[in-house]
Amino acid sequence: MEGILVVILGLVVGSFLNAVVYRLHADISFLKGRSFCPWCKHDLHTWDLIPVLSYAVLGGKCRYCRKKISWQYPLVEISTALVFGLLWWQYGVTASLLVYMVYAAILIIIFVFDLKYYLILDTVTIPAMVVSFILSAVVLRIDVVSLLLGALIGGGFFLLQFYISRGTWIGGGDIRLGAVMGLMLGFPNIIVALFIAYLLGSFVGIGLIVGGAKKWKSQVPFGTFLSAATVLTFVIGQWVVEYYQSLLL
Repeated sequence: MEGILVVILGLVVGSFLNAVVYRLHADISFLKGRSFCPWCKHDLHTWDLIPVLSYAVLGGKCRYCRKKISWQYPLVEISTALVFGLLWWQYGVTASLLVYMVYAAILIIIFVFDLKYYLILDTVTIPAMVVSFILSAVVLRIDVVSLLLGALIGGGFFLLQFYISRGTWIGGGDIRLGAVMGLMLGFPNIIVALFIAYLLGSFVGIGLIVGGAKKWKSQVPFGTFLSAATVLTFVIGQWVVEYYQSLLL
């Protein structure tokens, strides 16, 4: 029963995250009015906003103007539900679960925004640094030195690339996201997340090139891989670290 409630919560949060992404891009205040159709601007009622179900019943179209609604909306809702379910499976109903759900929500916003607009917003990453440091230190009880070292490695890794390439390899948003990752994960889990991100990026990038969707010099929204890798590290990071340590003994 607990798992079902967590998944339902994930669907609801996913619906909210879609609205956050839209309002961030449109530069609309979160305190301004109700949810509305991005096409006709008609206010949406409760029955228009039921995660996944409303999309299916309406055939993927706005009830009022009949314009198509992006697949992004149900996909983000379902993905958030799956992530929340995985976190519940790993941590149970604990304070740690709540923290990691907050972290996952932040990372999903970054993932979707970077995937759509090739941009990692400072309005998301800078507050996320503060929130992550406090929650990781106070609730997750990760050692402060570990957190600062994680932020230094995560941010410094991309800062070094930025200076070497003069900003052609990665952008400033990646540097700040790297610091956020470090403050969410601490050391050594930040190493695991970076490894997974580059592994995912390589597989997907090569697949897109082979499939003709991208060229070698095409821009890639790397924040998507960093965000996904961080969420995955929440679930398997400690296991990877312990397995690697066992190989050294």
